[in-house]
Amino acid sequence: MSATEKVNILMVDDHPDKLLTYEVILSELGENLIKANSGREALEQLLKNDIAVVLLDVSMPIQDGFELANTIRQHPRFEKIAIIFISAVHVSDMDRLAGFEQGAVDYISVPVVPRLLRARVRVFVELYRKTRELERLNGELRRISSHLIRMQDEEHRRIARELHDGLGQELAVLKMTVTQIPQYNSIGAKDRAANEANEIVTRAIQQVRSMSHLLHPPLLDEIGLLSAVRWYLDGLTKRSGIVTSLDVQPADFPRLTPDLETAIFRAIQEALTNVFRHSGARKTWVTLSQQENQVVVTVGDDGKGVGPEIAEMRAGSLGVGLAGMRQRAKEFGGKLRLTNTNPGTLVEIAIPAQCLVRQEAHATTCAQSD
Repeated sequence: MSATEKVNILMVDDHPDKLLTYEVILSELGENLIKANSGREALEQLLKNDIAVVLLDVSMPIQDGFELANTIRQHPRFEKIAIIFISAVHVSDMDRLAGFEQGAVDYISVPVVPRLLRARVRVFVELYRKTRELERLNGELRRISSHLIRMQDEEHRRIARELHDGLGQELAVLKMTVTQIPQYNSIGAKDRAANEANEIVTRAIQQVRSMSHLLHPPLLDEIGLLSAVRWYLDGLTKRSGIVTSLDVQPADFPRLTPDLETAIFRAIQEALTNVFRHSGARKTWVTLSQQENQVVVTVGDDGKGVGPEIAEMRAGSLGVGLAGMRQRAKEFGGKLRLTNTNPGTLVEIAIPAQCLVRQEAHATTCAQSD
């Protein structure tokens, strides 16, 4: 739930004039105000709507406020709903105790002080918003975690296949070749077998190096972000045929903190993976620019673009890749933006200036150092 989305406040009283008074008082909150004249009407509204707060009169005919609160609390869906009792008659400490025993979060006596009522209702409205947002974020976190586990399993299977089909086969051939060398009678045959074994070892080393580079490019640690990005772009062009380019501004782009360089590289890697898998693009480009108060990373392509719900980053619309990119940016106090460029998509990450200085001894994220 967003901070601007209205929530529902249910006002229950058998006197229409009191409901009108509460409506006038609470209208300043800018929320949806729902009125009910009896317990039956209140239950109907609760079943039809998601209610944040119930403003409940204690003294009502047929079913009083305490009985209604008890009925509400018995429903699993309404166990944690905020109930505020209002009473002009039942105002003793024992009455208040009875109200809290029925699950009330507050108990207000008549005459009602408008500012006090608004303040108390506002507290529980904001608590409701934060609770719903936390539930949404937890759901998104569970979804991302499940997806990451599946991706990790797939990556493990891919590495296992490459080890078995590639390196494993090479080593099996190498073993047979080396085993047969003593059986050869001529020096020439032994030399040819040794040369073949040497070629097999060279290919095996290359496979190990390629797998290691894909898992974590050593260039990233040894030479820096620019070299690692250039290496990855070259590999993408060779693997996919997509034309790639890198623009760096200024030309002497500085080294960043190790954690930030890794985060930017992974974000570029994820964006380019999306281009390769989903965009149908023929060209893609990466820009790294250092501006006065931030570093900006953009990845663009000439593909089919993304849907409006993804471009607007609506809740539940982002895949694990984009969600991960947004989280990486957020950890450094930055922001992720998506733009449909017709054709294509532009992914932009802006990181504030306090992250631009490389720290050799120790680096923490800007979000932690603020």
